[in-house]
Amino acid sequence: MFDAHVHLIDPRFPLIENEGFIPPPFTVADYRKRMSRFDIDGGAVVSGSFQGTDQGFLRAALAELGDSWVGVTNLHPEISDAEIVELSRVGVRALRFNLKRAAGDIAELTMLALRVYELARWHVELYIDGSMLGSLEPVISKLPLLSIDHMGMSDECLPYLLNLVDRGAKVKASGFGRVSMDVRTALRRIHTVNPGALMFGSDLPGTRAGRPFRDTDVEVIGEVIGPDVHLVLEDNARAFYGLPIKAKPAEAAPPTRPLPAIGQPTLRLGRTDLP
Repeated sequence: MFDAHVHLIDPRFPLIENEGFIPPPFTVADYRKRMSRFDIDGGAVVSGSFQGTDQGFLRAALAELGDSWVGVTNLHPEISDAEIVELSRVGVRALRFNLKRAAGDIAELTMLALRVYELARWHVELYIDGSMLGSLEPVISKLPLLSIDHMGMSDECLPYLLNLVDRGAKVKASGFGRVSMDVRTALRRIHTVNPGALMFGSDLPGTRAGRPFRDTDVEVIGEVIGPDVHLVLEDNARAFYGLPIKAKPAEAAPPTRPLPAIGQPTLRLGRTDLP
């Protein structure tokens, strides 16, 4: 499995109080212990609001986790080109816009995203409340590559999200304890529009979520997605982050028992064709 959304809270590095809260530590060792029942062989460490634009924790985490892991970071708009190239060298592969927990000048952020893409081919990962997604769609649709955290957070955003998915956006199947939406319906509709869109993420440690990740969240993905579950649990994210897709034995069975599929599970439908 590839865990495309992990937060690490390393007390060796500075943390920034956010809305009066600083999270408890959650280290690489803590993560490995929590996910020990799963065969995790790669993932993405995502910088949170608590880290600001500090890169020290991310460099340390990627060095400890190894080459199968990548970084997703926050950047100051005035960061130099040389610093961006150096971060790419150590494994950073994406720029994060946290519009849920922090304000930002979307025009300035878009210019930064375009500069980073030209320099290092990084994509943008967007943490945003679903209520904002529709108003920002004309701007964010101009980004070369885009991923949306936690399925956009709410049912309200789903029509806008599906439009973006139809144009190639990726979606994190993560944060099921954060969202106010019918998770199964959202997973099914996103996958129907584009089977290459969904990427599993545990969102551990689940700071300030209604509930943190449960092992059964993986079962939900397997039940909804069926025979394509390997795409969501591994292949889609590996391809998006520019990592090799692992060869699978021909006799390999799905890790969970799928529900009967309706139609072809990989049939791509246009947004307007959905029921």
